[in-house]
Amino acid sequence: MPLDWFPQQNLRELEAFVTALGIGLLMGMERERNPSAKAGLRTFALVAVLGITLAMLGERTQAAWLPAVGLALVGLTMIAAYLREEPPEADPGTTTVVATLVCYSLATLVWFGHGTYAAMLAVVATALLYFKTELRTLTLGLDRRELISILQFAVLTFVVLPVLPDRNFGPFDAINPRQIWFMVVLIAGVSLAGYVALRLIGQRHGAPLLGLFGGLVSSTATTLVYARHGRGSPALASLAATVIVIANLVVLVRIVFMVGIVNPSLLASVLPVTGAGLVAGVLAALPGWRREAAGSTPPVPIVANPAELRTSLGFGALYGLVLLLSAWLSHELGTRGLYGLALVSGLTDVDAITLSALRLNDLGRLSAAQTVTAITLAILSNIAFKLGLVLFTSGPALALRCLLPMAGTAAGLVAALFWIR
Repeated sequence: MPLDWFPQQNLRELEAFVTALGIGLLMGMERERNPSAKAGLRTFALVAVLGITLAMLGERTQAAWLPAVGLALVGLTMIAAYLREEPPEADPGTTTVVATLVCYSLATLVWFGHGTYAAMLAVVATALLYFKTELRTLTLGLDRRELISILQFAVLTFVVLPVLPDRNFGPFDAINPRQIWFMVVLIAGVSLAGYVALRLIGQRHGAPLLGLFGGLVSSTATTLVYARHGRGSPALASLAATVIVIANLVVLVRIVFMVGIVNPSLLASVLPVTGAGLVAGVLAALPGWRREAAGSTPPVPIVANPAELRTSLGFGALYGLVLLLSAWLSHELGTRGLYGLALVSGLTDVDAITLSALRLNDLGRLSAAQTVTAITLAILSNIAFKLGLVLFTSGPALALRCLLPMAGTAAGLVAALFWIR
């Protein structure tokens, strides 16, 4: 039935009230499951209705203080409810009190036109309430090193990044401090996520997750560590090969993620090449994975903290240097100079040359095809370096196990690159 007869203003207000009520019901549903909580489904729903009602009244009567008074009254009411009797040690009531205040605040946020954000935050808040046990286990599973990593990453992101100037400096206007540091944050964030996941669950779920998270942290470090494992224990050579191959396939996924964040317009050009390399590598690796027998896994590799200030500064300096060299070689020698740099720098680090190529494309100095070619050359160079690293560290037996999948990845990349050019 059409709603043309219903005033649009009233319809928007009705939608706001329904959204606020939904937020209260969502959060209250979770609290209802907790027997010791003094507020449940009905209380949270009523708190949400109170919040949006007072927000509306405050706006209509020019009484901006009214929602704040309501917030204070809700908090005092909940505190009084818990003071009436001695709360159990397992649940002193702090979480429920804060949850009602959050519910009230989100309901007022809806009235002021931020219903989407309020609904998103309500879902996040409900998830935090529901996954109490899992979050506690996760926190207790982190040691001092991981907590410092997270703190350092927060400093890199929320303290250093905002104060850097967003201007181009230097030769060819290639250096932008904020843009460079954003790349540092991007790489550190991806690496840190893999590092923490590797510590918490990688060990318990075998080779696939060890390779996945190891590739997120550092495919080079993972390759080196497991090449040593394969040499020291021939029985673990098959598992080591699996971890190494998966870690290096994850490099392709990392690159697609970086392109999607930094320069999404290039995804259509990058995806066919990286996708072909990924599919070819997986198909070449399948026979070896099927032969792998289930068994114990070696210890999780201890790799460098990816969010340490020294590590981040090192990557930032490397990225800035590669960016300058890329701009200079591209200007002096054309694409041949850039391709040569891609082959050299890709030996040990694909991220720096990838981000540099994306930056030059964004500045209009590289076409999409040239950018994809530079990235592909860096990946091919990196694959050759990793195979040499395995051969030198572990010997020909493990290198032969890795050769077919990694060569398949390289063949897929080259075939797709020639196909799209």
